[in-house]
Amino acid sequence: MRRLLGLTAGLALAAGTAAEAHPHVFIDTGLELVFDGSGVLTGVRVTWSYDDFTSLLVLEDRGLDPDHDGVLTAEELAVLDGFDMNWDEGWPGDLYLKAGGEEIGLSRPVAHDARFENGRIVTTHLRELDRPVAMEGTEVVLAAYDPTYYVAYALSLPTGFQGRADCRGEITPPDLTAANQKLLAAMAELSADETLEDYDLPPVGEEFADRLTVTCVAPF
Repeated sequence: MRRLLGLTAGLALAAGTAAEAHPHVFIDTGLELVFDGSGVLTGVRVTWSYDDFTSLLVLEDRGLDPDHDGVLTAEELAVLDGFDMNWDEGWPGDLYLKAGGEEIGLSRPVAHDARFENGRIVTTHLRELDRPVAMEGTEVVLAAYDPTYYVAYALSLPTGFQGRADCRGEITPPDLTAANQKLLAAMAELSADETLEDYDLPPVGEEFADRLTVTCVAPF
């Protein structure tokens, strides 16, 4: 995600030394499940609301909002739209979906937009499932996380359902005590002159991930 933002230098300065807290980018996340006309799950619309500091860096990097009035023109929004959609081939988009315990792949974004609200950049993109999922009798679990934990995602924005009214979602927070113990154990392996960027930390991001479990209760 860091290189996708195009802010490697600025974010590296924010990162500081290995002794400082990890992660460095914080994204409030919302998920909307999209169903087709027969009630089958076909896509997920993802909303990312970037923290104030990252939003400021992105704007400054692109020369947007030079008067700092917190309002972007239509032309500036057009520049902003898609800034975080330049994904490397094979990058999973920090979103993982399982249906009935089986991992289902997701497409690259097929549509996206961007806006600026209350000092924060908010972007939305739609991803299609590699194969549709019939929800009856099936539990779908989604998790948003950066395996390296450079970026922290929180499922703190509303969960939505497009195309069905009989579905419910329940968010399970991570076991932060266990997750922090794993992270601290990994950081303890760092030498005094190493940074987190130099060191191959284990993929602890999954340990810090919220999980959204979705079920639909009635035949469509």
